[in-house]
Amino acid sequence: MTIQQEATVFVVDDDPAIRKSLRWLIESVGLKVQTHELASEFLESYSPDHPGCLVLDVRIPGMSGLELQEKLRERGYDIPVIIVSGYGDVPMAVRAMKAGAVDFLEKPVSDQVLLDYIQKGIERDIQNKANREQNKELVERKATLTRRENEVMKYVVSGFSSREIAEKLNVSFKTVEAHRAKIMKKMQAKSVPKLIQMELQIQGSPTPTQER
Repeated sequence: MTIQQEATVFVVDDDPAIRKSLRWLIESVGLKVQTHELASEFLESYSPDHPGCLVLDVRIPGMSGLELQEKLRERGYDIPVIIVSGYGDVPMAVRAMKAGAVDFLEKPVSDQVLLDYIQKGIERDIQNKANREQNKELVERKATLTRRENEVMKYVVSGFSSREIAEKLNVSFKTVEAHRAKIMKKMQAKSVPKLIQMELQIQGSPTPTQER
């Protein structure tokens, strides 16, 4: 089973006829579906472990669709959200998009248009999860560097030569070269440009260092 086939489309709408219709439509293209009448029900049961997207009505009893978006962000869940509403207006659409919605669609929506956006949402979620996993691996690799190796790496990715780094750290050229070799091995980087790319990817993430 492919990652696409493992994806789940979550539908939150208080209209049972719409939930039934969307279930039929989404299952007709081979995707899994979970439907919920209330936003609170979805929030209680949702797990971000598997890829998917959320088709969400704005005006639902209790917690509104926009409030659900805010709750998801508070919990660090970045599931792609497709807002579908029969009462759309510009301020509401702007708020939904700023909160991370893939798009804001007004009812009635053609089946093909909705399916296209669902596919787009699933692809985005799969890519987001892959990026997070890769970033986690890079952070773990960087955590194996010693304090001195971290210092050398900082200068390497800033474009300094080994001789320049040796002068800045008041160590020998051979020592810097030895540190560079260890850094490239631990980070599994085949070139300096690749090492720079790795550093840019994990920039901003807290990276513990090991002292020896």
